[in-house]
Amino acid sequence: MPQFVWEQHCCLPLLHSARIADLARYPLGSYLSVNVGYSRQSTEDSLALLHKFRRDALGDGRFRLVERLSDIGAPDTIALAFDLEDSGPLGGDLDNVQMFYDLGVRSMLPTYNHANAAGCGCLDTEDTGLTAYGRDLVRRQNEVGMFVDGSHCSRRTGLELAECTEVPMIYSHSNFVALCDHPRNITDAQALACAATGGVVGINGVGIFLGQNTIDGRAERVAAMAAHIEYGAELLGIEHIGIGSDYSFDAEDFNDMLTQDPGAFSEVYTKWGPLQWVPPEDLLGLSEIPGLDEVLADRGFSAADRAAVLGGNFARVAGQVWRD
Repeated sequence: MPQFVWEQHCCLPLLHSARIADLARYPLGSYLSVNVGYSRQSTEDSLALLHKFRRDALGDGRFRLVERLSDIGAPDTIALAFDLEDSGPLGGDLDNVQMFYDLGVRSMLPTYNHANAAGCGCLDTEDTGLTAYGRDLVRRQNEVGMFVDGSHCSRRTGLELAECTEVPMIYSHSNFVALCDHPRNITDAQALACAATGGVVGINGVGIFLGQNTIDGRAERVAAMAAHIEYGAELLGIEHIGIGSDYSFDAEDFNDMLTQDPGAFSEVYTKWGPLQWVPPEDLLGLSEIPGLDEVLADRGFSAADRAAVLGGNFARVAGQVWRD
């Protein structure tokens, strides 16, 4: 099992009933970025969730809230930061980027699936890219030290993020459309533009983005993640690939939402049946199936390359982007 895991995106329920203790399914020593809002949350909603998660983490004792890069990697704690999957929770006020950063938000997407004031999403039929506000948002994130994240964005928006940013950008949890033709996956051009900024693409473990969504396909999903890592390493170089599994601790709630409100995600999400994920236990070799580290080793990845993918690469770009 790897000693250090950088999980660039996972999801607790966006509810005050969420249990911070569930994150301890990841081993001590890990770094976790946990979502605190997307297009449905207001500024007040996301702030309330942030304060709850921070309070609960401090009360648990197994977590350390991340203020600077040096807070990550202690073997007896899980380092915890947060992310926003849409710029909507800013409420249109770019000064809120700093406020959220001060509360531990270290990455943010401009858009989640559909167009908003910042740009277009991956499910939009017309792709007009970043808006003027979206470009101002990128500049503000650069100034504050918050990752600019292209996941869930449209293809043109993603390319224009790479053009605008002055520091490395990321795709926190995005797979390659060349291996699985889904609009949430990214093109080679998007990935290459991200890498040209010095950034990292985090491979996710969502069944419909891997092409492996059967209930009994746990090992196949881990193998598919390895295939996307291998493809990305060949396309971009191993230094540009990481992990953002997008594991949903609220899987049942999320699948219920897909059933009750399919228009919010479209048929490309709903036609596969209930979504399946790669849980931390399968990802990290803590269950009965081979974990990602073992699968990558079997594919010929060296120990150094595996360590880079499972943590080192995102840590490197955080050192270039975050402001201590």
